[in-house]
Amino acid sequence: MATELERIIKLTRGVPPDEALPCELVGECCAQALADHGEVLLQYNPATGFAPLRELLAEQAGAPSDALLLGNGSIQLLFFLARVALSEGETVVTERPTYDRALTAFRTLRLNVVGVPMEDDGLNVDALEEAINRHRPRLLYTVPDFQNPTGITASTAKREAVVELAQRHDVLIVEDIPYRLLRYKGTDVPSYRELTPRHTMQLSSFSKLLAPGLRVGWALGDPALVARMAKVAEDAYITPGLLGQGVVYEFLRRGHLEPNLRTLKALYTPRLEALLRGLERELPEGTWAHPQGGFFVGLSLPPGADVRDVARVARESYGLVVSDSGGFFPDGDPSRFVRLPFCALDENEIGQAVARLAWAVDDSRKGGR
Repeated sequence: MATELERIIKLTRGVPPDEALPCELVGECCAQALADHGEVLLQYNPATGFAPLRELLAEQAGAPSDALLLGNGSIQLLFFLARVALSEGETVVTERPTYDRALTAFRTLRLNVVGVPMEDDGLNVDALEEAINRHRPRLLYTVPDFQNPTGITASTAKREAVVELAQRHDVLIVEDIPYRLLRYKGTDVPSYRELTPRHTMQLSSFSKLLAPGLRVGWALGDPALVARMAKVAEDAYITPGLLGQGVVYEFLRRGHLEPNLRTLKALYTPRLEALLRGLERELPEGTWAHPQGGFFVGLSLPPGADVRDVARVARESYGLVVSDSGGFFPDGDPSRFVRLPFCALDENEIGQAVARLAWAVDDSRKGGR
């Protein structure tokens, strides 16, 4: 075991493994994009992004092109949206826990962030209604499909209830869907945009579907709001990274996305299954989501385990590094929560990681080392 423990295992970031990156195809697409559109892709252009990609994505969504904005990843577009939709001190409601970088964006803009607890099938609707009545938010941020960090997917019934509240109180639903196409089993549920397009701004990117280094994200919603976001984008960087957008356009135009998704699903499905088996075997007293896709499983440690102490013991004694769980909670209270990203590790590494985490939990509950 000593030899095995010499290798550090990191359970910190939800990143694709190197073997998931279609380098050869990206190279071919880059060469073709430059051959066809080089003078555009290498020049200053409108902040709305590479027009052919913008038009293609809008067409696929059944929306006009002025309803879609391209940018350098979806988190930057979320920042632009919050900046134009909210003023300092106003309230945004999020899931609890939620994506930590979204919380960072909201805090940077000095917004009041209110977290609503998650249940196995999505937001606690009663708690959401109470938060809306009390704080009068103008924006709800949600990751409804294979949520980061829990892996939970909101049920159709929960989405319909959230839509009813958003429509009644005029709250904009910001639907962040980077994992929606990475479903490994089961069937899709309607998106918020499908249920209430007028009250939804949809965000996503190609970071998990193709490659994060391309830095291509998009926002889809009310054209007037999109135009205001584009002005903020122009002031921030004049022109986004058009070369990456040209590569994505060529990748889609050639029909590579669907085969690439099949490759990713074949790679990630056994890793998710290995993680779930490991939790059943090593941490049966804990509770966790059972996602049907995405990058993460959210684990609630057994009673009596302090997540910060577990993280310390795991790092110092067992060579396992986990995320700062408090970062996923608007109030900073980690509530025994640990995010377990599985896509970047192979099945053997996943088994080792869960075993090490279980040892750290056991040590922590006994008083640590």
